[in-house]
Amino acid sequence: MQFKSPLIRSKLVRRYKRFLSDHELENGETITAHVANPGSMLGLDKPGSETWLSVSDNPKRKLKYSWELVRISTGKSGLVGVNTHSPNYLVFEALTNGNVHQLKGYTEIRREVKYGTRNSRIDFLLKSENLKPAYVEVKNVTLRRESFAEFPDSRTARGTKHLNELEDIVRNGSKAYMLYLVQRNDCCKFRIAKDIDPMYYKSFLSAIKAGVNTLCYTCDVNTLGLKFNRQIPIIESY
Repeated sequence: MQFKSPLIRSKLVRRYKRFLSDHELENGETITAHVANPGSMLGLDKPGSETWLSVSDNPKRKLKYSWELVRISTGKSGLVGVNTHSPNYLVFEALTNGNVHQLKGYTEIRREVKYGTRNSRIDFLLKSENLKPAYVEVKNVTLRRESFAEFPDSRTARGTKHLNELEDIVRNGSKAYMLYLVQRNDCCKFRIAKDIDPMYYKSFLSAIKAGVNTLCYTCDVNTLGLKFNRQIPIIESY
């Protein structure tokens, strides 16, 4: 996934009200940027951090800038993607190109499909003549502790609801997948942050027991774009 236009380098002043952030541009101007991330962004919102912003030419937008990346260390793996809209674009590209080997063979990829009795939408519905339908939910991951990528970074009732809905899908005879996409490339394993959200962890174990498939992939991140990268193991219990 390539960014539509070159990103602008800046420095984080503060993040506030969840979806707002102030950044100092290289010319000294301070601007407000949209934060497309409802989580806590634990470990990523330190004032003074190097940030990268996209610029919109849509005159109807209230905020011209959006926060896309933050640098957490020097070197090739130092950038992290913070925009929670990016993973769905990346996974769509990966599914289209056959880069998720567990989900190869499907001939139809539908996005944001309504299903079930709770007026829910699944991120992707995959269909093929000779395969069971596969329902794929995507979760954005940015938190790293020790060598683990972890989800969630704050309590998420919505995330727990999605796990419960995937269980329903399996009971109704279809396949269900929870795909965690890590917008960084400095993690070698994935686990649920059970100390942050014990209820989500409990629902995660229940979903696996019911037959929900879980996958985790990382990304290569740079200022030109993000690239779907490698699968890392999921540690189910610890």
